[in-house]
Amino acid sequence: MSTPPATTTTDTSATAPRPKPDNHVIVIFGITGDLARRKILPGLYHLAVAGLMPEKYRVVGCARPSSKMTDEEFRVYAFNAVSEFASDKPSGKEWEDFAACLTAAIDPDDGPTGLSAVVGNAEAAIGGAVRRLYHLAIPPDAMHDVIRLLGAKGLNQNARVICEKPFGTDLASAQKLNGDLEQFFDESQIFRIDHFLGKESIDNILALRFANELFEPLWRRGHVRYVQIDVPETLSIEGRGAFYEETGAFRDMVVTHLFQVLGILAMEQPTSMAAKPLRNEVNKVFESLRILDPVTVLRGQYVGYLDEPGVAQDSDTETFIALRAWVDNSRWMGVPFYLRTGKCLAESRQIITIGLREPVMEIFPDQKDGNHPDADRLIIDFKDPGSIHADFLVKQPGPEMHLGQARMNFYYRDSFQEKNNLEAYERLLLEVMLGNQALFTRSDGIERLWEVAAPLLERPRPIEYYKKGSWGPPSVADVVAPHRWTLPE
Repeated sequence: MSTPPATTTTDTSATAPRPKPDNHVIVIFGITGDLARRKILPGLYHLAVAGLMPEKYRVVGCARPSSKMTDEEFRVYAFNAVSEFASDKPSGKEWEDFAACLTAAIDPDDGPTGLSAVVGNAEAAIGGAVRRLYHLAIPPDAMHDVIRLLGAKGLNQNARVICEKPFGTDLASAQKLNGDLEQFFDESQIFRIDHFLGKESIDNILALRFANELFEPLWRRGHVRYVQIDVPETLSIEGRGAFYEETGAFRDMVVTHLFQVLGILAMEQPTSMAAKPLRNEVNKVFESLRILDPVTVLRGQYVGYLDEPGVAQDSDTETFIALRAWVDNSRWMGVPFYLRTGKCLAESRQIITIGLREPVMEIFPDQKDGNHPDADRLIIDFKDPGSIHADFLVKQPGPEMHLGQARMNFYYRDSFQEKNNLEAYERLLLEVMLGNQALFTRSDGIERLWEVAAPLLERPRPIEYYKKGSWGPPSVADVVAPHRWTLPE
């Protein structure tokens, strides 16, 4: 039994305009990489079309000498990337104005096409006070040389730096990377980016909890049986075998994405939505996370992974991970947090399930028979544009008292104009230019997560294999027992 979709009235009154970012020179390291092509360049163009870029700016694509580009080649490369991946296709004056702000540089090079010279020329062309932004869209082990280069050339002044995930590969490497950054940048200049935290639907978790007295009293151990964070993917590693061999599903997804979502879900109410109080509360959750027991973590690998280019023939890298985490504080003590993610699974979804406890008094016959194990749930689909669903029991029509499961639904796309949306990467790039660190991880937070993960990285369980298009290894059900995964629905 289902209810019709809920009707939502939306306040469409105008809001105050956002502040404009300072004038910027934006330098993208790893310009020929997949991330720059799919996300960064299309994101910057969309911000430009939306009128959210600085009044004056330059975008510098920085490449190694082996893959150097001229300014014109960079503009063609950017045009092709935006054409393929942006929601706004490049055309007319909008593209001409954006393309005029693109210039190429070579790293390392001390000549006229080197980074120092190109940045200097860009700042002179803009004139006045100009802020520098460095986007390190490169692997963790390549960041050290770039950070030292920026410091040695004095390019770290009046600058911010974006560090891509994974931020290190274990506690020691994260500490070393933090140490390198701290030599040349203050923590207020460092933005460790996680695009999951830029999602509108993740922000809506905070609104759902803290703006509605209906939900906040339930958000605790006395009312919650379990929490699931489930992010299956149908995609394979897509030719990134060498990268995936160095990371695996746990480093690639759990430390950098799913643990961050867990922090947002489990945090206490901050005093405001400003960066310091918000990140303080998230970090308290990380401090309360129990150290992982490798025995309780299921590692899987899809059949066929060993045939992927760049993958070792005896690789035990996991393409699937499922685990049970615990937040040992007064709000969540005893409530399991189930996390699952993997490649080549049956569906691509991003959902959170809050499983509520059953009533103490079971006065209806249907309750006692256990006919409705999936009632009393709040399901948050955080794959943008996002949705929220509440499952509960109602009386079915008729003379007898028989219960039926009903669902109330909220869909972002039905209630708000999607044209107002910024894709997660676009929003985070804008927040960096504005200097807002609320949606970015602090150094102590990321180091704590690697500390929680250390036993698993040191003593991983053997791999279990699963078929492409499945929901993981057969033993995945054991991770959540006596509960069950919401997916497949």
